[in-house]
Amino acid sequence: MNTRPLSGVEATGNTADAQTVPALQATTVPDEQHAAFWPQHFGTVPQWVTLEPCIFGWMGRFCTECSGGIWNLYTLSNGGAFIAPDTDENNNKIWSLFNAINGNGGEMSAEAAGIAVCLIVYSHHACHTECDTMTEHYYQLRDYALMHAECHTIMHIID
Repeated sequence: MNTRPLSGVEATGNTADAQTVPALQATTVPDEQHAAFWPQHFGTVPQWVTLEPCIFGWMGRFCTECSGGIWNLYTLSNGGAFIAPDTDENNNKIWSLFNAINGNGGEMSAEAAGIAVCLIVYSHHACHTECDTMTEHYYQLRDYALMHAECHTIMHIID
């Protein structure tokens, strides 16, 4: 299990943030728990089974070089959850994303790309289903994104 804390200092470089912004942690879900991930975190959301294929579809739209592959599943210390493309430890691939809807693009890590695409899908799904639980998942992930070292690029893509 891989847990990585992210503090306000890491995201902004401002030491005052460490005192005012609690750190959120993303934890990689072990392989043996993958089957339970979606129903555990999204099981009460209408049409939750469509979330994963929607995320894959949006990633394909935003990143032309994305052609499937393995994705990591993450839980957040605030109760949130998201997925992101897998990267092996020897390959710090930079992902180029372009959102044709808003005309914004950027280069980012696999984790940041996953966060951006999950935020888009979570927002659309929350509006479509009018489900408070889905809205809560959006805000939990957004809180993590706002503290992320690549916050500016993530927000630029989803703006």
